[in-house]
Amino acid sequence: MDKIGFGFANGVVLVLYLLAMTAIGGLFAKKAGKNTDAFFKASGSLPSWAVGFSIYATTLSAITFMATPEKAFNGDWAYAAGNLSIIVIIPILIRFYVPFFRKLNVTTAYEYLEARFNPAMRVFGSVLFSLFHIGRIAIVIYLPTVAITSVSTINPYLVCGAIGILCVIYSFLGGMEGVIWTDFIQGVILIGGALLVIAVGVFNVGGFGNVAADAVAHKKILSNETLQWSFTAATVPIIFLGSIFNSLQQYTASQDVVQRYNTTKNQKETNKSLWTNGLLAFITIPIFYGMGTVLYSFYKGAHAAGSLPNFMNADVVGAAANTTALVPYFILTSLPAGVAGIVIAAILAAAQSTISSSLNSISACVVVDIKQRFFGKGNDQEDVRLARLVIIASGLLGTIAALYFIKANQKETWDLFLKFIGLFGVPIAGIFALGIFSKRANGTGALIGLLASAFSCYWIQGNTTWAANPFVFSIFSFLSAVVFGYIFSLIFKKDKKNIDGLTIYTKDQEYIG
Repeated sequence: MDKIGFGFANGVVLVLYLLAMTAIGGLFAKKAGKNTDAFFKASGSLPSWAVGFSIYATTLSAITFMATPEKAFNGDWAYAAGNLSIIVIIPILIRFYVPFFRKLNVTTAYEYLEARFNPAMRVFGSVLFSLFHIGRIAIVIYLPTVAITSVSTINPYLVCGAIGILCVIYSFLGGMEGVIWTDFIQGVILIGGALLVIAVGVFNVGGFGNVAADAVAHKKILSNETLQWSFTAATVPIIFLGSIFNSLQQYTASQDVVQRYNTTKNQKETNKSLWTNGLLAFITIPIFYGMGTVLYSFYKGAHAAGSLPNFMNADVVGAAANTTALVPYFILTSLPAGVAGIVIAAILAAAQSTISSSLNSISACVVVDIKQRFFGKGNDQEDVRLARLVIIASGLLGTIAALYFIKANQKETWDLFLKFIGLFGVPIAGIFALGIFSKRANGTGALIGLLASAFSCYWIQGNTTWAANPFVFSIFSFLSAVVFGYIFSLIFKKDKKNIDGLTIYTKDQEYIG
């Protein structure tokens, strides 16, 4: 297939967007440099709606922006059950989790683990998060770059370097406040870009009626098969249940989201930010899955207005279709010059919002959980300088790794690294739940239980068939950490430390560490 020229107008729009995001970071540079509270928590001064948009943009990566429509294009809307799980857990977060993060006024999620268990749990959680997200930065840069450049003439090294380096610059300058305001703008661009794709696609196939007819004829919304209970297939019930535990991990044990809980002035505002995020997760179901359904009608429906290149069309090549670049291909072939640049910017916006959040969160973990915890809180400006150095190092490492993937055309070793570190992700969420919902759990039992859960997950992945279903695996990962942690806590002597105010049984009491 001949690649599509990116075009001068698209290039100008894209460059202007990237420069604008960088400039926003500069606007908050002086304010962010005052102290670590300003750099990591924006001094608790941000409006709930902006924080809610930021949480949403952080959790929606460029991979999701392209993969969600692709799922609807190749299948149906079954995976939308994952979005619904976010709405289900919000009341749980507000009632049982956020009060503890607010009460302790944490900068990192893992400060709760030390207060409830011991310093080892805090360091373990913080280091694992940092390692995973350095790896994640590389993947989040690499995958959308490859998707965009596989169908266009734009230089992949240029795209890759621009995404990574500019993210480093505005995260370095603006701290969390800069990150959140750029996230807000990027979230608006994401939704606007998706709506534009839908509008153009619907117009070209003759209206929503034709899209609906194709969707019904080809079971593109839901089918009886995807509504069945199954532990081996990705059906609606198991996607929904598994996503509840995945969402609990992201919203209770992942620093990039938890860090935002103390960027508002009080818990009431934090609660509003979570509901804003939940509303966005809900209303974007018809937007992002609808995009995939519209593209199906555009390329394969009864009123198809376009044709796919051979490598995306299984009917032509007689093999599995590779539709990874479906969305960029439609944008570059069906949208006007300049407008296409805006929507490509939306894909990069999804990448940047995820990367910038990871960078600021990694720096918070290193400065607060390692430097300040064990070497003391020094001069505010010195700690901010250290945070900025960590952002540079993490961002450059992720960008260099992504550039290497492009040159070597392989990332298997990095995938293995992420898979190994990721074994601890959902189990750590189980340890947070264990600490909040159990008085008997102690530090030694929780740490051994976490390790036992991760090793059991590793063994099960290699020795069972049901573990291939990621949603079933998430349920097991979470529950195994809770069960192992509780059992080992019964074996080892109960801690003498004061945990009043740190469990649901004393939620309303003040914590005195």
